[in-house]
Amino acid sequence: MHLESKFDLKQNLSGSSISGCWLLTFNFLLSNFCFLFIPVVLLASVPAYSQKKNKKEKPIKVALPTFKLVYDDVNYLPEIKSVAFYNLKKEQSFPIYYLNSQEQLVLKFDDLRSGNRSLYYSVEHCDANWQPSTLSPLEYLDGFSQDRINNYRISYNTLKPYTHYEILLPNLAVIPKLSGNYLLKVYEDGDANQLILSRRFYVANTKVDLQAEIIPSRNINNRSSKQKINFSVYHPNLIIQNPFLDISAVVLQNGRSDLLKKTARPLYIRNQKLLYTDDNTNEFEGGNEFKRIDTRSLRFRSEGVSSITKDSLFKVYLFTNSTLKGKKYSYQFDENGNFFVRNQDGGNNDYDADYAEVNFTLDAMSAPEGNGFAYVVGKFNAYQKNNQSRMFFDPAEKRYKLMIPIKQGITDYHYTWADENGKTIDDTFFEGSFFETENDYQILIYYRSPSNRYDEIIAYTELNTATRIRNY
Repeated sequence: MHLESKFDLKQNLSGSSISGCWLLTFNFLLSNFCFLFIPVVLLASVPAYSQKKNKKEKPIKVALPTFKLVYDDVNYLPEIKSVAFYNLKKEQSFPIYYLNSQEQLVLKFDDLRSGNRSLYYSVEHCDANWQPSTLSPLEYLDGFSQDRINNYRISYNTLKPYTHYEILLPNLAVIPKLSGNYLLKVYEDGDANQLILSRRFYVANTKVDLQAEIIPSRNINNRSSKQKINFSVYHPNLIIQNPFLDISAVVLQNGRSDLLKKTARPLYIRNQKLLYTDDNTNEFEGGNEFKRIDTRSLRFRSEGVSSITKDSLFKVYLFTNSTLKGKKYSYQFDENGNFFVRNQDGGNNDYDADYAEVNFTLDAMSAPEGNGFAYVVGKFNAYQKNNQSRMFFDPAEKRYKLMIPIKQGITDYHYTWADENGKTIDDTFFEGSFFETENDYQILIYYRSPSNRYDEIIAYTELNTATRIRNY
């Protein structure tokens, strides 16, 4: 019985071996299913959860640079090029207009950065010393104190892409209602600290007569190199109680704020007449005629151009310039530092003209004493002496070299010597200085009456050492 039972048990096990194995396997998997499945689900869900969380995160915005405002003509970003600011009556004229007239100023500039930008502008009233006046915007402006630049266009048919912007002043949104000095500021995203550029302009309200002349220096040692400005103010219709305190005069050469001379006291006071003829004031280095580049067409070599190449961008190589100091004066037609955008290869000057990398070379066997650098300046770069205009010296060739992107057209330039901070050391070392040099001079007369809290411009005139006709 015992043997049979054992045999029967063995038979039962062997007969159900296949089904038993499957049953045991199924029970094992079923009992451990939760333990196997839960970790897999958790591991698979982690990446999905992470991706979902990342999508909800806001993109990081790159912080734009901020700059301290300078009350002068400044390009704060190296990508801002070809800034022109003038009265619409004459291209590249001095940026002044008369109060309550139909005149307008236009600001034009290019932004070489890619992408769309949200640019704004505002204007600020300043005193005769270019410090912020104590007036509020409500006192010197009609309209708004800030407005967005809506007039812009992307360049086309150019190897170098850029966006061209324009502003007209006064306009429906911004209308200066007092005379005096103003600063135009352009900035990004409505943030006045994210400055793009700043430019000086002037609003005049004529109340006196102004006469002026250019004469040689009264100092015998400077007669061949300097130009002196004498002028007189006639005020029969304006009572000036104290001319030494109420009146100041400013003279600029070629509109350059770095060549500005201010006179606070007249030499003589006569009946309704102020004479500014002191021998020791308003005397300027005549300098030399500006050098210039003609790139109206980038298909042909023109004035000052040695060769032109085309790759990803146009490259223009100029003939090597030499130092002119110590040489005799030689007349050369120039634009007194101005530039005129012109495009003979396309249909529009503003947004169809291309940029070229212009290579300057100055052959200089010697340099002024003291630490300094050679710079290439002109109105095309606001006469700024910075890293973008600083030349490097090649000791092997004994030459200064620099490459600057410049827009097609007529461009005047000038070599100067300054320190690393841009302070001029010797503006005439490379070019020389001559009384015969043709220059423009601007004269501004400021008046602050005892009852006013601001300096108003009551007279303006411009004179030239010669009369010339420019037509481009």
